[in-house]
Amino acid sequence: MGRPASEAVIETRGLRRVFKSRRRQVEAVAGVDLNVRRGEIFGFLGPNGAGKTTTIRMVLGLVHPTAGQIAILGREVTAPGDGVLAAVGALVEEPAFYKNLSGRRNLLLYASMGPEPVRPRRERVDDVLGKVGLTDAASRKVKTYSHGMRQRLGVAQALLNEPDLLVLDEPTNGLDPAGIREMRVLMRDLSGAHTVFLSSHLLHEVEQVCDHAAVINRGELVASGTVGDLRGAETLRLETPDATSAAAVVRAMGASAEPVTDGLRIDLAGARPEDLVRRLVEAGVRIREVYLQLVGEQDV
Repeated sequence: MGRPASEAVIETRGLRRVFKSRRRQVEAVAGVDLNVRRGEIFGFLGPNGAGKTTTIRMVLGLVHPTAGQIAILGREVTAPGDGVLAAVGALVEEPAFYKNLSGRRNLLLYASMGPEPVRPRRERVDDVLGKVGLTDAASRKVKTYSHGMRQRLGVAQALLNEPDLLVLDEPTNGLDPAGIREMRVLMRDLSGAHTVFLSSHLLHEVEQVCDHAAVINRGELVASGTVGDLRGAETLRLETPDATSAAAVVRAMGASAEPVTDGLRIDLAGARPEDLVRRLVEAGVRIREVYLQLVGEQDV
């Protein structure tokens, strides 16, 4: 399936998942091809409901694909519980812990559930607590932890089996700005020793930490490449009651604009977003909201 096993840590071909009910059939993932290389932080970007979590669940063997192939570390995943998945650590949704036990005790319990690797449980637990910056809080009960600390404890849990691949599904959801910064630093620190597969609906989050990325929307990949490549695939979504005046300013700057509900979608054509917004404000255009979108991203 493509690149040598030494390079490809995740590789999918034609990955598809259809959910059926009595009344209708929904194609949640439609022929997704991914190639994640060893040692990188790979961003999997898309709006909520785009198919990110379903794809991750298939990669982790939690959901069986309707069609397509998945290879992890060069070995094809053929069924849930496949042995190759022992080399994967994952944080999918908010982690569940015993709130009346300490962070260290929770990890010791989780470590006891799997096969014993080369290093003893206590040594591994102390190591991962240090990696996620929770050594000083390790003896505190989890119920005293902030949301950001619980997320970091979830990453520590995912690291217990010393995985080659770490899968993080929306790890900054619900975090305050300080927690988001801590999680970004943690992901950068973990890269190299681990390949990190990060899903997010936030473009700027992926820009901060990722080497390569792929964009999914309505179950289909709409863009992939380096983070720099994806920057070139951006449009600006402008909500304004002065759409006609705004469009004139956009055209004067050499960009183009398409009317959408409550405003414009602007093809930046190399213009910097901050310059365009400044010119709009100087022209007296009233701006309700402005944000970057990727080409193919669904308006919300």
